[in-house]
Amino acid sequence: MLTFDDLLPDLARSTVAVEPPRAAPGHWAGAPSAVAADGLIYLAYRLRRPVGEGRGYAVVVARSHDGERFETLVTITQQEMDTESLERPTLVRTPQGRWRLYLSCATHGTKHWRVEVLEADDPAGFDPAVRQVVLPGDPKTGVKDPVIVRRGGLWHLWASCHPLTDPDEADRMVSDYATSVDGIEWTWQGTALSGRPGMWDARGARISAVRFVGERVVALYDGRASALENYEERTGVATGTDPAELTPQGTGPAAFSPHAGGGLRYVNVVDLPDGGRRLYYEYTRADGAHELRTELR
Repeated sequence: MLTFDDLLPDLARSTVAVEPPRAAPGHWAGAPSAVAADGLIYLAYRLRRPVGEGRGYAVVVARSHDGERFETLVTITQQEMDTESLERPTLVRTPQGRWRLYLSCATHGTKHWRVEVLEADDPAGFDPAVRQVVLPGDPKTGVKDPVIVRRGGLWHLWASCHPLTDPDEADRMVSDYATSVDGIEWTWQGTALSGRPGMWDARGARISAVRFVGERVVALYDGRASALENYEERTGVATGTDPAELTPQGTGPAAFSPHAGGGLRYVNVVDLPDGGRRLYYEYTRADGAHELRTELR
Protein backbone atom coordinates (compact mmCIF):
# COMPACT_ATOMS: atom_id res chain seq x y z
CA MET A 1 0.00 0.00 0.00
CA LEU A 2 1.33 3.42 -1.00
CA THR A 3 2.14 5.64 2.00
CA PHE A 4 3.17 9.26 2.49
CA ASP A 5 6.75 8.10 3.06
CA ASP A 6 6.78 6.63 -0.45
CA LEU A 7 6.06 10.07 -1.90
CA LEU A 8 7.92 12.50 0.35
CA PRO A 9 11.53 13.50 -0.35
CA ASP A 10 14.34 12.15 1.83
CA LEU A 11 17.36 14.38 1.25
CA ALA A 12 19.78 11.73 2.51
CA ARG A 13 18.79 9.56 -0.46
CA SER A 14 18.89 12.30 -3.08
CA THR A 15 21.39 13.41 -5.67
CA VAL A 16 21.62 16.39 -8.03
CA ALA A 17 20.19 15.72 -11.49
CA VAL A 18 20.50 19.25 -12.95
CA GLU A 19 22.63 22.11 -11.64
CA PRO A 20 21.32 25.71 -11.75
CA PRO A 21 22.62 27.97 -14.54
CA ARG A 22 24.65 29.93 -11.97
CA ALA A 23 25.50 29.42 -8.30
CA ALA A 24 23.65 32.52 -7.12
CA PRO A 25 20.19 33.51 -5.81
CA GLY A 26 17.47 33.73 -8.47
CA HIS A 27 19.13 31.15 -10.72
CA TRP A 28 17.12 27.96 -10.85
CA ALA A 29 16.92 24.57 -12.49
CA GLY A 30 13.71 22.89 -11.44
CA ALA A 31 9.92 22.60 -11.81
CA PRO A 32 10.34 19.03 -13.14
CA SER A 33 7.95 16.70 -14.94
CA ALA A 34 9.15 13.20 -15.85
CA VAL A 35 7.85 10.10 -17.63
CA ALA A 36 9.32 6.58 -17.68
CA ALA A 37 8.98 5.03 -21.15
CA ASP A 38 10.84 2.58 -23.39
CA GLY A 39 13.50 1.86 -20.76
CA LEU A 40 14.36 5.56 -20.35
CA ILE A 41 13.28 8.48 -18.22
CA TYR A 42 12.25 11.61 -20.08
CA LEU A 43 12.40 14.83 -18.10
CA ALA A 44 11.11 18.34 -18.78
CA TYR A 45 12.29 21.16 -16.53
CA ARG A 46 12.47 24.95 -16.38
CA LEU A 47 15.55 27.19 -16.29
CA ARG A 48 15.20 30.58 -14.65
CA ARG A 49 17.15 33.77 -14.04
CA PRO A 50 16.26 36.53 -11.55
CA VAL A 51 13.34 38.87 -12.25
CA GLY A 52 14.64 41.57 -14.60
CA GLU A 53 17.21 39.22 -16.13
CA GLY A 54 14.89 36.92 -18.07
CA ARG A 55 12.86 35.03 -15.44
CA GLY A 56 11.83 31.61 -16.81
CA TYR A 57 13.82 31.76 -20.02
CA ALA A 58 13.73 28.14 -21.22
CA VAL A 59 12.22 24.69 -20.82
CA VAL A 60 14.51 21.73 -21.48
CA VAL A 61 13.40 18.25 -22.50
CA ALA A 62 16.02 15.58 -21.76
CA ARG A 63 16.40 11.82 -21.41
CA SER A 64 18.34 9.46 -19.16
CA HIS A 65 19.16 5.77 -18.87
CA ASP A 66 19.67 5.89 -15.10
CA GLY A 67 17.34 8.73 -14.07
CA GLU A 68 20.24 10.88 -12.84
CA ARG A 69 22.41 11.83 -15.83
CA PHE A 70 20.49 13.57 -18.59
CA GLU A 71 21.08 14.26 -22.27
CA THR A 72 19.30 17.32 -23.65
CA LEU A 73 16.94 16.61 -26.54
CA VAL A 74 15.42 20.03 -27.16
CA THR A 75 15.39 23.47 -25.52
CA ILE A 76 12.36 25.72 -25.94
CA THR A 77 12.86 29.42 -25.20
CA GLN A 78 10.54 32.13 -23.96
CA GLN A 79 10.99 33.96 -27.27
CA GLU A 80 9.78 30.92 -29.23
CA MET A 81 6.67 30.72 -27.03
CA ASP A 82 6.05 34.50 -27.14
CA THR A 83 5.97 34.66 -23.36
CA GLU A 84 7.46 36.86 -20.68
CA SER A 85 8.34 33.77 -18.64
CA LEU A 86 8.07 29.99 -18.72
CA GLU A 87 7.39 28.02 -15.56
CA ARG A 88 6.60 24.39 -14.79
CA PRO A 89 6.11 22.19 -17.87
CA THR A 90 4.10 18.97 -17.90
CA LEU A 91 5.31 16.05 -20.00
CA VAL A 92 2.75 13.39 -20.96
CA ARG A 93 2.68 10.33 -23.19
CA THR A 94 -0.77 9.72 -24.65
CA PRO A 95 -2.43 6.27 -24.88
CA GLN A 96 -1.69 6.42 -28.62
CA GLY A 97 2.05 6.74 -27.95
CA ARG A 98 2.42 10.40 -28.90
CA TRP A 99 4.00 12.96 -26.61
CA ARG A 100 2.63 16.22 -25.27
CA LEU A 101 4.40 19.09 -23.54
CA TYR A 102 2.12 21.47 -21.67
CA LEU A 103 3.85 24.83 -21.12
CA SER A 104 2.95 27.52 -18.59
CA CYS A 105 3.36 30.92 -20.27
CA ALA A 106 3.22 34.43 -18.80
CA THR A 107 1.34 36.96 -20.91
CA HIS A 108 3.55 39.98 -21.65
CA GLY A 109 3.10 43.00 -19.38
CA THR A 110 0.50 41.36 -17.11
CA LYS A 111 0.16 38.97 -14.16
CA HIS A 112 -1.81 36.61 -16.41
CA TRP A 113 -0.73 33.02 -17.16
CA ARG A 114 -1.98 30.54 -19.74
CA VAL A 115 -1.11 26.95 -20.67
CA GLU A 116 -0.25 25.90 -24.22
CA VAL A 117 0.51 22.41 -25.55
CA LEU A 118 2.96 21.03 -28.12
CA GLU A 119 2.61 17.53 -29.54
CA ALA A 120 5.14 15.25 -31.27
CA ASP A 121 5.89 11.63 -32.11
CA ASP A 122 9.10 11.84 -30.09
CA PRO A 123 10.18 14.09 -27.18
CA ALA A 124 12.99 15.46 -29.35
CA GLY A 125 10.46 16.67 -31.92
CA PHE A 126 8.55 19.35 -30.00
CA ASP A 127 8.13 22.40 -32.25
CA PRO A 128 7.01 25.64 -30.55
CA ALA A 129 5.82 26.96 -33.92
CA VAL A 130 2.98 24.41 -33.75
CA ARG A 131 1.10 24.88 -30.50
CA GLN A 132 -2.37 25.28 -29.07
CA VAL A 133 -3.77 27.12 -26.05
CA VAL A 134 -5.58 24.61 -23.82
CA LEU A 135 -6.01 26.55 -20.55
CA PRO A 136 -6.45 30.21 -21.46
CA GLY A 137 -7.48 31.51 -18.06
CA ASP A 138 -9.52 34.70 -18.23
CA PRO A 139 -9.21 38.41 -17.38
CA LYS A 140 -9.67 37.62 -13.68
CA THR A 141 -7.63 34.39 -13.44
CA GLY A 142 -4.16 33.23 -14.40
CA VAL A 143 -3.66 29.47 -14.90
CA LYS A 144 -0.36 27.57 -14.80
CA ASP A 145 1.59 24.56 -13.49
CA PRO A 146 -0.82 21.77 -14.51
CA VAL A 147 -0.52 18.30 -12.99
CA ILE A 148 -2.09 15.66 -15.26
CA VAL A 149 -3.07 12.06 -14.47
CA ARG A 150 -4.94 9.62 -16.75
CA ARG A 151 -7.21 7.15 -14.98
CA GLY A 152 -10.22 5.11 -16.03
CA GLY A 153 -10.30 6.54 -19.53
CA LEU A 154 -10.43 10.11 -18.19
CA TRP A 155 -7.82 12.83 -18.01
CA HIS A 156 -7.56 14.57 -14.61
CA LEU A 157 -5.86 17.95 -14.17
CA TRP A 158 -5.03 20.16 -11.21
CA ALA A 159 -3.74 23.64 -12.02
CA SER A 160 -2.49 26.58 -9.98
CA CYS A 161 -4.96 29.45 -10.38
CA HIS A 162 -4.18 33.04 -9.41
CA PRO A 163 -6.58 36.00 -8.89
CA LEU A 164 -5.81 38.99 -11.10
CA THR A 165 -8.30 41.61 -9.91
CA ASP A 166 -5.74 43.11 -7.50
CA PRO A 167 -2.15 42.97 -8.85
CA ASP A 168 -0.78 43.00 -5.28
CA GLU A 169 -2.68 39.78 -4.55
CA ALA A 170 -1.78 37.91 -7.77
CA ASP A 171 0.70 35.66 -5.99
CA ARG A 172 -2.19 34.03 -4.08
CA MET A 173 -3.00 30.58 -5.48
CA VAL A 174 -5.47 27.74 -5.23
CA SER A 175 -5.51 24.41 -7.04
CA ASP A 176 -8.51 23.99 -9.33
CA TYR A 177 -9.53 20.62 -10.75
CA ALA A 178 -10.62 19.80 -14.33
CA THR A 179 -11.39 16.72 -16.40
CA SER A 180 -11.14 15.87 -20.09
CA VAL A 181 -11.70 12.98 -22.48
CA ASP A 182 -8.75 13.94 -24.70
CA GLY A 183 -6.40 16.17 -22.68
CA ILE A 184 -7.17 19.16 -24.91
CA GLU A 185 -10.69 20.31 -24.06
CA TRP A 186 -11.04 20.67 -20.29
CA THR A 187 -14.07 21.11 -18.03
CA TRP A 188 -13.44 22.83 -14.69
CA GLN A 189 -14.90 21.07 -11.65
CA GLY A 190 -14.10 23.61 -8.92
CA THR A 191 -11.34 24.30 -6.39
CA ALA A 192 -9.74 21.13 -5.02
CA LEU A 193 -7.27 22.65 -2.55
CA SER A 194 -6.80 26.01 -0.84
CA GLY A 195 -4.48 27.37 1.81
CA ARG A 196 -5.59 27.62 5.45
CA PRO A 197 -5.78 31.00 7.22
CA GLY A 198 -3.12 31.36 9.88
CA MET A 199 -1.23 28.25 8.76
CA TRP A 200 2.07 27.68 6.94
CA ASP A 201 0.12 27.44 3.64
CA ALA A 202 -2.14 30.47 4.22
CA ARG A 203 -1.06 32.38 1.11
CA GLY A 204 -1.75 29.49 -1.26
CA ALA A 205 -1.60 25.81 -2.15
CA ARG A 206 -0.35 24.50 -5.49
CA ILE A 207 -0.70 20.76 -6.16
CA SER A 208 2.53 19.26 -7.52
CA ALA A 209 1.82 15.50 -7.69
CA VAL A 210 -1.24 13.23 -7.38
CA ARG A 211 -1.70 9.49 -6.92
CA PHE A 212 -4.93 7.49 -6.77
CA VAL A 213 -4.66 4.81 -4.06
CA GLY A 214 -7.76 2.65 -4.17
CA GLU A 215 -10.63 4.98 -3.32
CA ARG A 216 -8.29 7.64 -1.91
CA VAL A 217 -6.49 10.50 -3.58
CA VAL A 218 -3.06 11.48 -2.22
CA ALA A 219 -1.52 14.77 -3.34
CA LEU A 220 1.67 16.65 -2.63
CA TYR A 221 1.43 20.41 -2.79
CA ASP A 222 3.51 23.57 -2.51
CA GLY A 223 2.46 26.07 0.16
CA ARG A 224 3.55 29.42 1.51
CA ALA A 225 2.45 31.54 4.46
CA SER A 226 2.99 34.97 2.92
CA ALA A 227 3.97 36.81 -0.25
CA LEU A 228 7.51 37.03 1.14
CA GLU A 229 7.80 33.24 0.72
CA ASN A 230 7.00 33.43 -2.99
CA TYR A 231 9.52 31.19 -4.83
CA GLU A 232 10.41 29.39 -1.59
CA GLU A 233 7.38 27.15 -1.13
CA ARG A 234 7.62 24.01 0.97
CA THR A 235 5.89 20.67 0.44
CA GLY A 236 2.75 19.44 2.18
CA VAL A 237 0.37 16.49 1.86
CA ALA A 238 -3.36 16.56 1.11
CA THR A 239 -5.80 13.67 0.82
CA GLY A 240 -9.43 12.92 0.08
CA THR A 241 -11.83 10.53 -1.63
CA ASP A 242 -12.86 13.06 -4.29
CA PRO A 243 -10.19 14.55 -6.62
CA ALA A 244 -12.19 17.78 -6.57
CA GLU A 245 -11.97 18.13 -2.78
CA LEU A 246 -8.70 17.51 -0.95
CA THR A 247 -7.81 18.28 2.67
CA PRO A 248 -4.34 19.33 3.88
CA GLN A 249 -2.79 17.02 6.47
CA GLY A 250 -0.80 18.13 9.50
CA THR A 251 0.02 21.55 10.89
CA GLY A 252 3.36 22.10 9.15
CA PRO A 253 5.18 21.32 5.93
CA ALA A 254 6.19 17.70 5.40
CA ALA A 255 9.38 18.44 3.42
CA PHE A 256 11.60 21.51 3.11
CA SER A 257 15.19 22.61 2.58
CA PRO A 258 17.32 23.31 5.67
CA HIS A 259 18.79 26.36 3.96
CA ALA A 260 17.53 29.96 4.03
CA GLY A 261 14.11 30.20 2.48
CA GLY A 262 13.46 26.50 2.95
CA GLY A 263 12.24 25.93 -0.57
CA LEU A 264 11.50 22.35 -1.58
CA ARG A 265 8.80 22.37 -4.22
CA TYR A 266 7.37 20.95 -7.44
CA VAL A 267 7.78 17.35 -6.28
CA ASN A 268 7.19 14.98 -9.21
CA VAL A 269 6.69 11.22 -8.70
CA VAL A 270 7.55 8.82 -11.55
CA ASP A 271 6.27 5.23 -11.51
CA LEU A 272 8.95 2.85 -12.77
CA PRO A 273 8.39 -0.40 -14.73
CA ASP A 274 9.76 -2.50 -11.85
CA GLY A 275 7.18 -1.11 -9.43
CA GLY A 276 9.53 1.38 -7.82
CA ARG A 277 9.38 5.16 -7.96
CA ARG A 278 11.71 8.02 -8.65
CA LEU A 279 11.19 11.51 -7.23
CA TYR A 280 12.27 14.80 -8.82
CA TYR A 281 11.98 18.18 -7.12
CA GLU A 282 13.34 21.71 -6.95
CA TYR A 283 15.53 22.43 -3.91
CA THR A 284 16.97 25.63 -2.43
CA ARG A 285 20.72 25.44 -1.85
CA ALA A 286 22.88 27.21 0.72
CA ASP A 287 23.96 29.77 -1.91
CA GLY A 288 20.34 30.67 -2.71
CA ALA A 289 20.28 28.98 -6.12
CA HIS A 290 17.76 26.20 -6.83
CA GLU A 291 18.85 22.82 -8.16
CA LEU A 292 16.89 19.87 -9.48
CA ARG A 293 17.30 16.81 -7.28
CA THR A 294 16.21 13.18 -7.64
CA GLU A 295 15.97 10.06 -5.49
CA LEU A 296 15.09 6.41 -6.10
CA ARG A 297 12.51 4.59 -3.98
